[in-house]
Amino acid sequence: MMVAGIGSRKGVSVEDVLAAIETALEAHGLTMTALSALATAVLKKDDDAIAAAGRALNLPVIIVDDMALQAAAPGTLSHSELSQELAGTPSVSEASALAVAGAGAKLLGPRTVLGPVTCAIAISGDAQ
Repeated sequence: MMVAGIGSRKGVSVEDVLAAIETALEAHGLTMTALSALATAVLKKDDDAIAAAGRALNLPVIIVDDMALQAAAPGTLSHSELSQELAGTPSVSEASALAVAGAGAKLLGPRTVLGPVTCAIAISGDAQ
């Protein structure tokens, strides 16, 4: 399973989210078809742009609860003070990707930042 974790500022567009996902995948030599799901934190559950990106890609958007996000936090590679303050994790995109990818998951690298959106790619332990 390959998961794109998404973090964003308020008011981003679906185009912003899709561009960040594409940029993150390209950094690892991957295409959109490699993805199994999108993931984000509870605080982004009402974000229309993330939901629209899931619909555009025909992928589920999995909302990660705070406990799972915090459990995945030690595996993150990046650190944002704002993310830590608002979500209790150093990186919403990285922690949400790891949480959804499951036990033994790993990030392919640190999150990609494209304007107001961050995207991190994680693969499940069985995909390594």
